[in-house]
Amino acid sequence: MKYDIKDISLAEEGKSSVDWANKSMPVLNSIKERFLKERPLDGVRLGACLHVTTETASLMDTLKAGGADVSLCASNPLSTQDYVAAYLVKYSEIPVHSIKWEDTETYYNHINAVLDEKPMITMDDGADLVSTIHAKRQDLIEEIIGGTEETTTGVIRLRAMAKDGVLRFPLIAVNDANTKHMFDNRYGTGQSTIDGIIRATNRLIAGSVFVVCGYGWCSRGLAMRASGLGANVVVTEVDPLRALEAVMDGYRVMPIAEASRIGDFFCTLTGDINVIRKEHFLMMKDGAIISNSGHFNVELDIDGLKEVSTATKRIRQYIDEYRLEDGRCVYVLGEGRLINLAAAEGHPSSVMDMSFANQALAAEYLVKNADTLKNIVYGVPEDIDQEIARLKLESMGIAIDTLTEEQCKYLNSWEMGT
Repeated sequence: MKYDIKDISLAEEGKSSVDWANKSMPVLNSIKERFLKERPLDGVRLGACLHVTTETASLMDTLKAGGADVSLCASNPLSTQDYVAAYLVKYSEIPVHSIKWEDTETYYNHINAVLDEKPMITMDDGADLVSTIHAKRQDLIEEIIGGTEETTTGVIRLRAMAKDGVLRFPLIAVNDANTKHMFDNRYGTGQSTIDGIIRATNRLIAGSVFVVCGYGWCSRGLAMRASGLGANVVVTEVDPLRALEAVMDGYRVMPIAEASRIGDFFCTLTGDINVIRKEHFLMMKDGAIISNSGHFNVELDIDGLKEVSTATKRIRQYIDEYRLEDGRCVYVLGEGRLINLAAAEGHPSSVMDMSFANQALAAEYLVKNADTLKNIVYGVPEDIDQEIARLKLESMGIAIDTLTEEQCKYLNSWEMGT
């Protein structure tokens, strides 16, 4: 088995951490039990490019239980938990190509190592497998059944490919499942981003001006958590409906050029490029702390910041100081990469339970429906979404009502008036 990880001796620590995560993942565990019996993925080669965390290990074990031949690489150079990579190699016998702090060349070598296994299903977080296949590994397309995508940024890329007519196999937008984005993006990102910022800086959030760039599901979660810790939250947006929603939720809304002058903390979560640019860095107060929780490290214009800086130095593991020409300093966390995974451990297991349940069931759906799917981006089927929600409630000991026959008839008729 070929693999490339930091240190296999970390496997025992990884096993303990994965066991701990599994205790909060009852939905995925129930799917794993069924997969062991039914083996719906028998003979399927599955290549995954995901954040290599304890929760991802649980997903890999579930897919392997279903019969899949799994290989894994990281979807971000700073998101790997090296002890998890070691666990997967030693205990799960899954080839992993992933090392925290790997450089860009190594990152893409690892992606190609997974593609060398000729996957029949791709499982992405950011669409790097899919984009690499379409750009450089088109020889693999003939054998590919389809793929799944975990995150908003990746779905944006895939929909652009589909719109341009270049998408060569079907994709399922796992991110768009209600049991994913309404919970993982909002509650997971909200908590884990705050966790990463605090771990990196050990600074007090209460009483600060906390600027959240964007107001999608992830941004809403972060704004909610920052506000809960006592911050004065400012939101920047380009979409008038989302901006209006932020206002109605009680936040100040203004352009980033205005927010740059007053913010103590900044965090981008938009999926777009150069959200905070060099002209914004130049407006910031001395000591401003800037981070990103969008998938790729393009939301902060780091090159522009370097142009207007006279000196840079790393002052803590995840903090780089940039000294501006007038002597003021601003601080970038985690090299502008996902701060919740660079400096912390990513989303809590209980919320990834639903996200990765969607991934597992989406892979099963691709296999069962391979002959009927077109080369477009599909949503997660509603029955899968509903079943995951049902299983989650059941695991929490929560029961809900069911419609009576009379209520069903009323909801499906037009004859009955007021």
